[in-house]
Amino acid sequence: MLALAPDASSLRAAQALASGGSWQLTGADDGAAVWGECLGSAAAPYRTAVDLSGPAYRCSCPSRKFPCKHALALLLLWSGGGVADHAAAPDWVRGVRGGGQPPRDRGVPGGRPPGPAQLHRAQQREARVAAGLAELDRWLCDQVRQGLAASQRSGYRHWDEIAARMVDAQAPGLAERLRALAAVPHSGPGWEGRLLEEYALLRLLATAYRGQGALSPALRDTIRSRIGFTVRQAEVLASATPVRDHWHVLARRDVDQERISTRRTWLRGARTGRFALVLSFAAAGESLDNSLALGSQTDADLAFYPAAVPLRALVATRYDTVKASAPTGAVIGGLLAEYATALGHDPWLDTWPALLEVTPARAPLPCVSDAAGDALPLHPGAADCWPLLALSGGRPVTVAGEWTPRGLWPLTAWTQDGTVVRL
Repeated sequence: MLALAPDASSLRAAQALASGGSWQLTGADDGAAVWGECLGSAAAPYRTAVDLSGPAYRCSCPSRKFPCKHALALLLLWSGGGVADHAAAPDWVRGVRGGGQPPRDRGVPGGRPPGPAQLHRAQQREARVAAGLAELDRWLCDQVRQGLAASQRSGYRHWDEIAARMVDAQAPGLAERLRALAAVPHSGPGWEGRLLEEYALLRLLATAYRGQGALSPALRDTIRSRIGFTVRQAEVLASATPVRDHWHVLARRDVDQERISTRRTWLRGARTGRFALVLSFAAAGESLDNSLALGSQTDADLAFYPAAVPLRALVATRYDTVKASAPTGAVIGGLLAEYATALGHDPWLDTWPALLEVTPARAPLPCVSDAAGDALPLHPGAADCWPLLALSGGRPVTVAGEWTPRGLWPLTAWTQDGTVVRL
């Protein structure tokens, strides 16, 4: 059981919790499942259950580690004889058997409905966001009225000031998008069109937020997410129907943003063919989650965040690691058709997962082409991608990465013998 710990810190925390003092309502079901409620920092105890035949884990805590410290502590407590057998498990435990999703309390932690103070804060934020979007609308109109010619001489402060206003308006998603615009005037030929396109998308987002009441729930969720409204992990796990599959870990990309690092991990289901994006975050000096090893394949339940194009997901339950083989790549035409369909549902979607069977080349510009004769340029940030060229040797290879409006960013490739290589 000690070997199940994802890292040393989780093991230390679990050993401290396994004393039994923090646990209440513990029970076991004749070697099939073990469960308990652990007192923690939240108002309500964390509900933890483990299916011993998997093992499969469920916990209402917000930890991104699998198993979390509560599941590890419960197993240690049980193995030491500190959990008695019970004839019947509570209702919230029964769903863990067979990979089902146990019921979780909705609303705020502990299952309580939002109180007057929380409702007041939510209304205040909506008012701040609306005021911030009105100011952004005026700023965008000024940019178009003045023209784009002076943008190359404006410096970063030009966009930082309006981005700071969006932070004050509690719209961090807009602030991040605005700060990114500072690099567009220096991104090479055609920057004027790209900058005007970003302005148009921001204006569309502001307009859509004002009319969100007439939109579908999925599109409304997308708009609010782009603006910066977050959804708690516990809420996602409680409301989403889990999708179980053998998920192939295709690609991984780490992005540094000021004082935080983000790891973007792309998965694809072997049975469903569905793509999923798992995000993990770490502050400066901390390690990012490394539990999803590149090239591996894991049997797991994923819970997808609500969106018009559901891509981001959480690993709800991990059952086992299965033998992985090289995935089969698609053709470029199929990739572009999927991306076009997705844009019809989410026009702010600027990254799409790519899994292609292609041959890389350097002339007339860095690109990849498929057997049908279609080609895609490589993203300028990927440069010539010499590792991919060397790996291919002029032969087709399977490549996974991210497709963006500026080109393909290759992240992973598989050799002829199935060896996975991170680019």
